[in-house]
Amino acid sequence: MEQQEEQEVGGLSHHGSSQDLGSPPISSFEPGESSQQEEGTVMRRSENYLPVPGEDKNLDGDFNGKTRNDESMPMKTLYASDGSLLHLPHGPYFSDGQRRVDYVLTYGIQKPSAVRRQSSKLSDNGFFHRLRRSLSSRSSRAPLQPKEDPEVAATEQQANYHEDDKRFKREEFEQNLQEMGLELEKDEGGKIAGIGFLKIHAPWAVLCREAEIMKLKMPTKQVYEVKQGSNLVEKIRLFIHKVTDPLHPKVGPKRPEDVKSLSLPFSKEKQHLFDLSDRDKFFDSKTRSSIVYEVLKRIRWTRPNYSLGITSLLANGVYTSAYPLHDGDIDGVTAEPNDRKLLFEEWASYSVFYKYQPIGLIRKYFGEKVGLYFAWLGVYTQMLIPAAIVGVIVFLYGCATVDDNIPSMEICDPRNNITMCPLCDSACSYWKLETACGTARASHLFDNPATVFFSIFMALWAVLFMEHWKRRQMRLNYVWDLTDYGMEEEDHNRAEYELRVAEKTMRQDQGAAKDEKVKLTCTDRMPAYLTTVVMMSFMIFITFVIAFGVILYRISIKTALHLSTYPAARSNIRATVKTTAAIINVIVIIILDEIYASIARWLTTLEVPKTDKSFEERLIFKTFILKFVNAFTPIVYLAFFRGRLVGRPGKYLYVVGSYRMEECAHAGCLMELCIQLCITMLGKQLIQNNLFEIGIPKLKKLLRKRKSELTSKQEEELHKTLKRYEKDHVLGPFVGINPEYMEMIIQFGMVTLFVASFPLAPLFALLNNIIEIRLDAKKFVLELRRPIAAKVKDIGIWYNLLRGLSKVAVIVNAFVIAFTSDFVPRLVYQYTYSPDGTMHGFVNHTLSYFNVSDFQNGTEPNPPNFNVKVCRYKDYREPPWSNTPYELSKEFWAILAVRLAFVIVFQNMVMLMSDFVDWLIPDIPKDISFQIHKEKLLMLDHFMKEEGRRRDNHNHDGYTSPSSGSASPHSRPTFHARAGW
Repeated sequence: MEQQEEQEVGGLSHHGSSQDLGSPPISSFEPGESSQQEEGTVMRRSENYLPVPGEDKNLDGDFNGKTRNDESMPMKTLYASDGSLLHLPHGPYFSDGQRRVDYVLTYGIQKPSAVRRQSSKLSDNGFFHRLRRSLSSRSSRAPLQPKEDPEVAATEQQANYHEDDKRFKREEFEQNLQEMGLELEKDEGGKIAGIGFLKIHAPWAVLCREAEIMKLKMPTKQVYEVKQGSNLVEKIRLFIHKVTDPLHPKVGPKRPEDVKSLSLPFSKEKQHLFDLSDRDKFFDSKTRSSIVYEVLKRIRWTRPNYSLGITSLLANGVYTSAYPLHDGDIDGVTAEPNDRKLLFEEWASYSVFYKYQPIGLIRKYFGEKVGLYFAWLGVYTQMLIPAAIVGVIVFLYGCATVDDNIPSMEICDPRNNITMCPLCDSACSYWKLETACGTARASHLFDNPATVFFSIFMALWAVLFMEHWKRRQMRLNYVWDLTDYGMEEEDHNRAEYELRVAEKTMRQDQGAAKDEKVKLTCTDRMPAYLTTVVMMSFMIFITFVIAFGVILYRISIKTALHLSTYPAARSNIRATVKTTAAIINVIVIIILDEIYASIARWLTTLEVPKTDKSFEERLIFKTFILKFVNAFTPIVYLAFFRGRLVGRPGKYLYVVGSYRMEECAHAGCLMELCIQLCITMLGKQLIQNNLFEIGIPKLKKLLRKRKSELTSKQEEELHKTLKRYEKDHVLGPFVGINPEYMEMIIQFGMVTLFVASFPLAPLFALLNNIIEIRLDAKKFVLELRRPIAAKVKDIGIWYNLLRGLSKVAVIVNAFVIAFTSDFVPRLVYQYTYSPDGTMHGFVNHTLSYFNVSDFQNGTEPNPPNFNVKVCRYKDYREPPWSNTPYELSKEFWAILAVRLAFVIVFQNMVMLMSDFVDWLIPDIPKDISFQIHKEKLLMLDHFMKEEGRRRDNHNHDGYTSPSSGSASPHSRPTFHARAGW
């Protein structure tokens, strides 16, 4: 079997269609052929294949005809010695049923408009020579018909030219793949019309060579014991593991957690160190596809002035898609046990929402990058549990103390008979303070002394979460053998960058230095940078304009409701305005999020970053800025600007003509901020995150069914007959995990930045994430193509964004408590102005007096109420009978000084506590640090023993060879056997 694989390196099989222009000729197997012809079906690079006689007459055959699997390989290779199938016919294998499909490239098939001459096997002739030969062949064999429209003929000829160009590029690229040792097989007669599939298999020799080049760490035969810590820590760990055993997923037999294989960089010379008893399973499917992808990125389609890699070929439409295959099906009686099916049962099902995620299996199947995302999401969700519990306790404390809250009782007491100034000009009349009783009581649920404690708690929680994740990440790096992994390996250029460099090379003068490497400079990118700055500024300006538009909506709808003659409309004006404005904000945020994501990608593409890593970081930065501003602009306005740019009765501040800036309710703007946060979180999570991710795929599937002429049963039967690579082609392309990270980062901002105004935010986030994990899991396992396994050791730029948000959250919450809530004014009144040291009289202390005769003309209530001489409004100003009427009072300045002092003290105290916690908890767990050191010593000791054993065997062979004579040739295999042991 191994000899056969070595001989087949670089082979190309082609089945499923007639011979096509430029396609490599193949050997054909038909009944009655000799055994020599049968053995010749496996192609070798050293052989020169000629067109098979008698095939020209079938050149114009139907591309959607029946497959010819029996013609690509001898049928006997599909069966074992007992006559049973080696693999399922629709499994991820070549048509011989033995070689595994490690990667798939797809391309478009266009049926030719006329009969074309059969082209020969790829030769050493140049591109333009073959192109001229193809065009002359087509013109001689397929002349234009006299009655044919010349424009139509010219269009078809141009289209055929482009198809030929793509075909020649594919041929040269595939020949280079063969020269690298990869084995190829084509299928152009599948069930998906117009799509050809190029299946790629990496034989053992290629896998070993590339694994050594990539320095892949593979487990050796040697295992060692892993100690988790001291005896007490170990006992506690075992007890916790035993208690939580029902929460762990059942992912099959696995090695005990206290035993780990010693992993070493793979080397062909040291294969005896590794367990190669089953070579088919030594490199798993994830590793095999990663190796093939690395080869594809290195292979170039070269021209004199430029070269194109696989990314460029995909961007230019030479290939339409590229993807590794899923391991198998997840349902049906024919579904073999595989990792994909196990992930579906133990991870991607809502019935296991209470269990831990199988992070190890996720990493094994999808790679480290996806594994780290779900590990981070799991840690974040677990850390939300204590935050949600404390938030609920704070909310319940507010519910329990609402009846004992003296300011609320004073507002609700009708005996006070406080008349308030109108909320709008002319249309609004005077109103009684007791009508704001419900709002005042509801505000106490979120604006009470416990919210200050909760803000401090959440600041420390964010630090603990970051530290816990760093330790968890380090533990995963150790278990996944990533501790020595670095990012110094070559990052390949992007297709767009290569194309721009090629264009620049062509524009250069002929006299330019040949050795000078052409690259894009900052000057080349300057127009793109200017476009980015202008567009980003314009988008942020648009966000502010829309937020201002919602403000005008609130002002105008409030006036309209006051003018309404319907009692229902006038019954609860404040609640109606708050709720409808919050819903409008959510809808606008969701729409702009989708627009901004597309604009950010377009701007990043304009900049033509050199590598995928640079492209990703620039895209993340732009997207985060736009989405963060979009999501938090309405919230920041409510928290820090509403009610502060109002003016006073008789001298209000107006915008856009006669629109009077809106005021806060008497209990403050915290309640409105809470409503906005609540509706924004629920709206984004239910509509944008979950409904879009569930509803849009379902809608697309429904539309496909409506367009299809087949019934559901027929489609199901057709799907069963599709091969593995055809089933995966129908799935959605994998676009990366940045969108998943982005929605979680915005949610993290919602949870931490304004948590002082909404203690239930962690609870909402927790409930959302429980659903989000299983929803994302289902999407990855069922609805998306399998991604390339990307190896990373951390979550990259996302950690910096999280850390930045946690720092900003301390400052924001300090300002929310000091300026948005009434915590500081209540504190100042109780300890400075209260006659008895209690909160009695606080409401009267916060209200100023206004003489109704001082209203500006046209702003007084209509019809006027002559019984009201003085009305009250919330502000700290001098009364009209003082020497400085309506000026800011000394109480205002005293409270402002305390507010600023509170911000400084709160910020520095929490920052100091956070830094202390950060210093107290080491980034690397002590046991992991010890195990990493121990593993390095074991690795060194292992190498020393192996070298000593090799030296001893070499000396022994050198001593016995002169006397043994004919026995000396057998000493070499004996050495390998001993070394392998």
